[in-house]
Amino acid sequence: MILPDEIIALAHQLADASGVIIRPYFRGSLAIDDKNDRSPVTIADKEAEQVMRELIQKIRPQDGIIGEEFGRERENAEWLWVLDPIDGTKSFTVGRALFVTLIGLLHHGKPVLGVINQPIQNERWLGITGQGAWFNGERVVVNQIEQLHSARLGTTGPQYLDVGAAGFARLSEQCRFTTYGGDGYLYAQVASGWLELVVEEGLKLHDFAALAPVVNGAGGRMTDWQGRALDIHSEGRVLAAANPVLHAAALPFLLNAV
Repeated sequence: MILPDEIIALAHQLADASGVIIRPYFRGSLAIDDKNDRSPVTIADKEAEQVMRELIQKIRPQDGIIGEEFGRERENAEWLWVLDPIDGTKSFTVGRALFVTLIGLLHHGKPVLGVINQPIQNERWLGITGQGAWFNGERVVVNQIEQLHSARLGTTGPQYLDVGAAGFARLSEQCRFTTYGGDGYLYAQVASGWLELVVEEGLKLHDFAALAPVVNGAGGRMTDWQGRALDIHSEGRVLAAANPVLHAAALPFLLNAV
């Protein structure tokens, strides 16, 4: 599918507008609230999502929206925007520029476009399924490392792994080394060839909808732990790999967990 230029332009507008909101709050004094799942949220999360919602409603009012902070609108629409204004709020609140804004677009429930935006470092990845991936406007491609012993593995933190903890530990033993922290930024690293594997579980739609088009667009492979393409119904256990060969080598470590 060739996406209309107006959709790509809107994705960039959403990233620009959310960045304007977020930057003044970074390393400032702001209240941190806890949601029902005990994850943190700030006024920056809420205001950034609100400005993105308003833009979508103004420019493409027929589209649906699912956002982390303000829920669902027209979720059965053909085109569905999935927003996570600050993915990595913990990093944001401690002044670490590893958080990202995630902007995903689903068409009939399947991810077709993703933006991973780091507004402090002015880093932006755009991925379009079947077309490619770009970092600040320059085409990016994944690393071609195909052996586990040479691959670098990442996850946000071992505390977020549950049924996959044992498989991840075994996979980690086979890899060159393992790095922790990064949330959605990890997948941008895969797309740019700076990292080869990411394993996570417990993700929600707003956590992964933007990531798959970036990883896959750069030539990588991102699926669930059974090797299925991610969509609106996926349960949030994901494996991102720099290429299909490496993905096939890593997947067996996770298959037995599901």
